[in-house]
Amino acid sequence: MPRFSTRLKHAWNAFAGAEQRRQTTPSTEYYGASFGRRPDRPVLYLSNERSIISSIYTRLGIDVASVRIRHVKVDDEERYLEDVSSGLNECLTVQANIDQAARMFRQDIAMTLFEEGTCAICPIDTTVSLESGSFDIKSLRIGRIVSWFPRHVRVNCYNERTGQREDITFEKRHVAIVENPLFSVMNELNSTLQRLVRKLNLLDQVDEQNSSGKLDLIIQLPYTIKSESRRQQAEQRRQEIEFQLRGSQYGIAYADATEKITQLNRPVENNLLTQVESLTQLLYVQLGLTPEVMNGTADEKTMLNYWDRTIEPVLDAITESMHRSFLTKTARTQGQRIMYFRDYFKLVPISGEGGMADIADKFTRNEILTSNEVRQIVGFKPSSEPKADQLINSNMPQADTGLPPADAAAVEPFDAETAFDQLEVPGEAA
Repeated sequence: MPRFSTRLKHAWNAFAGAEQRRQTTPSTEYYGASFGRRPDRPVLYLSNERSIISSIYTRLGIDVASVRIRHVKVDDEERYLEDVSSGLNECLTVQANIDQAARMFRQDIAMTLFEEGTCAICPIDTTVSLESGSFDIKSLRIGRIVSWFPRHVRVNCYNERTGQREDITFEKRHVAIVENPLFSVMNELNSTLQRLVRKLNLLDQVDEQNSSGKLDLIIQLPYTIKSESRRQQAEQRRQEIEFQLRGSQYGIAYADATEKITQLNRPVENNLLTQVESLTQLLYVQLGLTPEVMNGTADEKTMLNYWDRTIEPVLDAITESMHRSFLTKTARTQGQRIMYFRDYFKLVPISGEGGMADIADKFTRNEILTSNEVRQIVGFKPSSEPKADQLINSNMPQADTGLPPADAAAVEPFDAETAFDQLEVPGEAA
């Protein structure tokens, strides 16, 4: 154990280090622009943020981000061999930039894609200039495309050096431009989702008007109001009732026996709520969503349909765009690919028919997975037994039993006629 003086000598504290820096540097030390919240975080439009749309975007974004994307190498049959040790793979699996880890980066792609319809995955830091043609990527950022040109795009992207969002122009071949596969459902002007947003905004306006605190009263006076003096008298009476209601603790006022008061702030019947419910159901159908998927009670078939129809097309669009833009033709010829890997065991129950125990037995018995690979899926530590890393069926006797192999030459061939003659018939003498 190190001595106390050694531990004290090599100890370091962040607050003590900050105090030392304040003593050795001027008091006006400048770190850059300051914000109360993260300026690089994707922000939804106000109309979407306050409605059911934000929950749909979040659910889809979380599910897309749960699938890992990697820079890999494949064989001639397009089968996965190994990960490529590159800066691009580091961005996709560990840290995309100084602000975002890999999972948050994937969710940023999905949220921007659903909100804007298209997004640009921009290489910010590279080993050499983008014009050189062959470069390795050190950091990535998600940008919103603000202008389209024949061979270029102008992207609004966060600059981590200044702390501001700035417009920067890229060639289309240098950035991965991803288009939402569900664009016609989510981002078109008259799409189902945009119509639902407009209906929800109208419904919110009606609710705000109904809950604005107005009484909406009509007072019927016992005389006709045609002359100017009668109108002034009616206005004075209205102000008196307003003063009584405003000054009363419980909002009580009195009226003459000949006056009749009619209240109009009853809920007005409209079909907005019916239209919102109909559009919500239609949107769920077109997106492959169900209420069970949203609340987490969907069965295996429903989740499989949801993943196949909604999540995997988005992942295909993301990986294909990065594969096309970030890998040169030489790299693709060498077998390099951008691929996503989905964990199919996340939705598998522990016990029962088709459960994890049943699947583990079938996978090991048919020599598809080793015992240690199954233990890794479950979350257990790998076993140190050599047998746990071999593709063998433990339920069957193995060739290596410890017995010497039989001598094939010492085994006499089987003769059917001789064997028949040697049979003893019951009742006959020997």
